[in-house]
Amino acid sequence: MLMGAIEKPWLSEKDKMASLSHWVVYFIALLGIAGGAIRCYFAWKTTLRLGNLCLVMEDNFDTFDTENTWTHEVSMSGFGNQEFEMTTNSANNSYVRDGRLYIVPTLTSDVIGTSAMIGQPPFVYNITGCTDSNATNCGAVSNSSSKAVIPPVMSARIHTRGHYSIQYGRVEISAKLPRGDWLWPALWMLPVSEKYGPWPRSGEIDIMEARGNSPDYKAQGVDYGRGSLNWGPFSWLNGVSKTFGWWTNRRKTFADDFHTYVVEWNAEFMRIYVDSRLTYMMYLRFNEPFFKRGGFPTTVANGSSYMTTPDPWDSGTKNVAPFDQPFYLIMNVAVGGTNGWFPDGVGDKPWLDGSLTATSDFAYAQSQWASTWPENPEDRALVVDSVKMWQLC
Repeated sequence: MLMGAIEKPWLSEKDKMASLSHWVVYFIALLGIAGGAIRCYFAWKTTLRLGNLCLVMEDNFDTFDTENTWTHEVSMSGFGNQEFEMTTNSANNSYVRDGRLYIVPTLTSDVIGTSAMIGQPPFVYNITGCTDSNATNCGAVSNSSSKAVIPPVMSARIHTRGHYSIQYGRVEISAKLPRGDWLWPALWMLPVSEKYGPWPRSGEIDIMEARGNSPDYKAQGVDYGRGSLNWGPFSWLNGVSKTFGWWTNRRKTFADDFHTYVVEWNAEFMRIYVDSRLTYMMYLRFNEPFFKRGGFPTTVANGSSYMTTPDPWDSGTKNVAPFDQPFYLIMNVAVGGTNGWFPDGVGDKPWLDGSLTATSDFAYAQSQWASTWPENPEDRALVVDSVKMWQLC
């Protein structure tokens, strides 16, 4: 049986262009690898670091230490945002279970009834264990004829003031966020003393703020976390719009699992991120004074006259003030409010920020928003697995 000729391509002349194309591909690939390595190196080299850190506080919530670590704020004040919750020290709203802290919003009507909450007939409610220095924030009277209501939600707000604070360092919080319309979980810091004056002159560090609304909510729902700094010469002249950012969880929400929320800062920079430094919400170098950074107007109205806009931080550490002082940690779940955190006209919002009856409008819409809250209280809670604070040594 005769066989055909066997091809022997190795004996034929090579295609020079084919060989060249192979080498070009290899060269470009190696160039890309080298370029990536160089970029990574310089990114690592230029990334600012804190230096040596000393652990100040670590709480894994084996117990709920309200004597030496945490303090409840118990108030009906609305905390400057005209929030719709009262904060309590009740075990219904904050407790530790299986090594985790739960901060849980509950319905006031479950405690006193809907009729009492909306004032049919008028009802007086005084909050137990009130810590507010203003006695008028320790109680409320409902009256349906004037649309005055008892705050429709009970929640909790705890802080480390008087126990733990840091000036420069790192705070790390492992937490799972609550789900439910108009819930406002927050992990944040305030100065121990108002060194430069009342808020926001002495600063505020928001490690994480979020909204419990679903991902369909057009103003960033529970799949977004936001970090920011509040600072300014007046409450109505705040530079927060120049120092904020966010990170979104594209695959899931921040209510589906635990994430680590971190702030790192020293005299050179501040970085706020979730899980990794690569997924930062805000990264700020202290390379100019905050008064200059704010671009505030040179004059502001003062009654019927005008005054030069004051620089509250002129006496502070250059470029860092007001964040050159000790700050303590706060954790809470707020509900609603009239400061714009929940924009008007977005997501069937049942109140208007400028309305004099915003709280009662929210209370009367309870059937609408309460139905979005999980029945299991622990699914609508801010669940905290651990808190750690380090001070720059």
